This record gives sequence, structure tokens and C-alpha cells, in this order.
Amino acid sequence: MSAQIEFADNPEDRCPVVLLLDTSGSMMEDGKIDALNNGIAQFKSDVLADKIASLRVEVSIITFGGSVQVVHEFSTADKLSLQPFQPMGNTPLGEAVNAALDEIEVRKAEYKSGGVNYFRPWVWLMTDGAPTDAWQAAAARAKQAANDKKVQLFCVGVGRAANMDVLREFSNSPPMQLEGLQFSEMFRWLSTSLSRVSQAKAGDPVALPPVQGWGTVFA
Repeated sequence: MSAQIEFADNPEDRCPVVLLLDTSGSMMEDGKIDALNNGIAQFKSDVLADKIASLRVEVSIITFGGSVQVVHEFSTADKLSLQPFQPMGNTPLGEAVNAALDEIEVRKAEYKSGGVNYFRPWVWLMTDGAPTDAWQAAAARAKQAANDKKVQLFCVGVGRAANMDVLREFSNSPPMQLEGLQFSEMFRWLSTSLSRVSQAKAGDPVALPPVQGWGTVFA
């Protein structure tokens, strides 16, 4: 379906979010990948259950495990096709962040061409380790985009091996650390937050729920 037909069928404002997910080999440990797969399914279900969010929230999924893969381009949740993630390889985090920012710019151009308003795009970045590529330039680009209010970037460290100091470099907001395997609770927080955003007017500030029950802010 072309963007023009898509927007004609659903002219609602859009709330885009990129789920930028670490699927490197270490995610096989301690049941992390299974918890992630379950959490993503929960997220889809929660967005679909909200009438407004189901029309406005658009999801793109990019994984980084050995290589960077755009496994799902932007679409509303009803078109979100989920296949279980299979962990493998190293952690090309810098390349993945650049791919997410590029994907957002392409989608924003489609919104503008289609005359569709949109909320500030979100990037939800999760990793359980440290980058294995040259990540500094991507971090600087991401932080500049956040400072320029072109994107809202959230960084989440999974497990004790996650390098929180590196994650701090990617955003102007402090990173968060997942408690245990509370993936479903985390994605429920994300869907609730996006629901609040989607029901506002584009550009208006929105109060997000507190981070509790699934993680802590790594101040």
C-alpha cells in the first residue's frame, strides 16, 4: 500500500515509534529473548486495545544482532507482523541508531507529502551490552536530534552487563535500567505513554507515567 492510499484511508495524526532492539547473541542468556518476544506481543495487543492509539501509533522495528535489520517498516499496530527474534552475533549499536534516525526522516517526509500531522517521533533503544562498532558519531547525531526536538530517544539497559555510561551518550534524557525480566511491564508502560501522546494535540506537552515497577532511571 502506498503512503498516499494509506493516509487517505486513515488521515489521523501519527505518533511514530521505532523499537530499536538488541538481538545479539547475549540475549539468549537468562531467558531474555523469550521475555522480549512476549513483551512485544503484549505491546501490540495493548496498542490495538486503545481505539485512538490503534489509529495513530505507528511502529517500526529495527534489530541489531550481528547485523542491522529493519524487520518492520512503519505501520499501525494492526499491520504489525511479529516473528520471534533469534539472537545472534555482536552489537552494532551505532549503525542501528543511524538506521533508526534515517527511517524516521523518510517517514516524516511521507507524512509531509501526504498532509498528515505527526507527533515528535520516539526511539525506544534497548541493549544488554555495549556497542561493538564505532558508535560515537551516531550518539552525537542522536543527542543533537533530541536537543533539536526532532526525536524523543529513550535508552534502556537490560541486565548488569549493559553499559549505562555509553547509553547516556545517546540521549539528553538519563537512561533507564530494566529490573530483571520485566519486559511486559516495560512495554505496557510504553503503550500507556504512547496512548497519552496520541490523544493529545501534536506539539502539546504530555505528562508520562512514572517509571516504576519495571525499571529505574539511571541518573
